[in-house]
Amino acid sequence: MTTQTSYENHPCFGSAARRSAGRIHLPVAPRANTRIRFVASGRPARSAMTPEEGVTWLEQVMGEGIHIDMVAITGPGDPLAVPAPTLHTLRLVREKYPDVSLCLTTTGLGGDELAEELAEIGLSHITVLVDAVAPEVAEKLYAWIRPSTRTVPLSEGAVLLMNEQARAVTAFRKAGIPVKVNTTVYPGYNAGHVEEIAKAMALLGADIMAVVPFCPEGESEEFPGEPSVELLATVRNRAARHIDLMPAWEKCGESIVGTALLDGEKLIPSTLPKPTKERPNVAVVSSNGMDIDLHLGHASKLLIYGPREDGLACLLETRNAPAPGSGPSRWEQLASTLDDCFVLLAANAGERPRTNLSRLGISVIVTDEEIEGTVDVLYGGGKKKGKCRK
Repeated sequence: MTTQTSYENHPCFGSAARRSAGRIHLPVAPRANTRIRFVASGRPARSAMTPEEGVTWLEQVMGEGIHIDMVAITGPGDPLAVPAPTLHTLRLVREKYPDVSLCLTTTGLGGDELAEELAEIGLSHITVLVDAVAPEVAEKLYAWIRPSTRTVPLSEGAVLLMNEQARAVTAFRKAGIPVKVNTTVYPGYNAGHVEEIAKAMALLGADIMAVVPFCPEGESEEFPGEPSVELLATVRNRAARHIDLMPAWEKCGESIVGTALLDGEKLIPSTLPKPTKERPNVAVVSSNGMDIDLHLGHASKLLIYGPREDGLACLLETRNAPAPGSGPSRWEQLASTLDDCFVLLAANAGERPRTNLSRLGISVIVTDEEIEGTVDVLYGGGKKKGKCRK
C-alpha cells in the first residue's frame, strides 16, 4: 500500500496538521452502547455536557485566543447511542463557526441510519472504533453490547456489532464522509486479528487506519499488558498491506484543549467556565454550607460566592431559589436571580434546567466536592490564595 501522502492536508489525518491544529473534544454523548472488558473497576462515571454547555465552553476557549481548527464529539458515551445531543451540538457549532472542521468517534451502532444527516452537516470525517471483525474475537473483548436500552446476550451482540459496523462504514463512505478506523491492539486477544480488520475495512471503503496500543489502567492479572514495540511493528506492517495507516500512534491531537469538565472527581481548570465583568460570581446549592451535596431541583437557597475588593473569593450572600412547581419558567426565574453568576454548582441537575440555564448564560457543573476548594479552583486554578471568613 502507499503511505498517507494523499491525506497530508486533512485536518486530522495529515501529520503537519496534527502538530499545528487546535482541537477540542466536546463530551455531549450521555450513553455508551458498548464496554470493553479491560476497564479499571471503580472509575467514576463522567457526566455529559448539554449541547449548549459544550458550545459555551467552545466560545470561552475561542475567547481566550486559543485557535481551534477541529471540534470533535467524543465521550463520555457514544455520540450515536443517543443521536439528538450530538446532532444538535454539531449544528450549533456549524452555525456559529462555519469554518471549523467537525468529526466524531463512534462504535458505529446505528450509524447507517444517520449517515445522510451527518453528511449534510458537513463532517470532516468519522472515526469508527473497530477492534474485531469476527464475533468470536469480539466476545473476548467486550463486557457488554447494548444496541438500544437493553443489553443483549454477548454472542448476539457481537454478531450485531460486526454487522452494524460494516453497514455504518459503507453508509458513511456512500454519503461522502471520510472514515478513519481506530483499532486497539490487545495482546493475546486481537493482535493476530488486526490484519483481518484492515482487510475488511479496506474492502468496505475505509480511508485510513490507526493502530492503537492498549494502555492498561493499573495492574490486573486478568487484563492484557501493553503491546511491545516489536509486536506493534509487526501488526502495523501486516495491516499496511491492505490500508493506509496513520503514523505510529500518538494520542490524537497534541493540542487538544480537553475532553470533560471532570477528570474523575476533580475539576480541570483549563476546561472550566470563567468569570466575566458582567458575571463575576458563583452560585452553589448546599445543605450544610460546606459541601456541594444538593440536587438543584431540591434547593431552596443559593449561596453566592464572588471576589471581594481584595480579589479573594468569599461567600457574599444567600438568595432564595424559585419555588418548585412553577414549570419551565422556574429556570428562567432562577437565571434572573443569578444574572451576575457565570456558573452554578450542584450535586445533580436535570437536563432541562442545565439546558435552559446554559442557554441563558449560566453553566451548570455537577460535582460533589467541598465548596471552598471548588470555588477556589474556579477563580484560581486550585491554588489557595488565602482564607476567607465571614
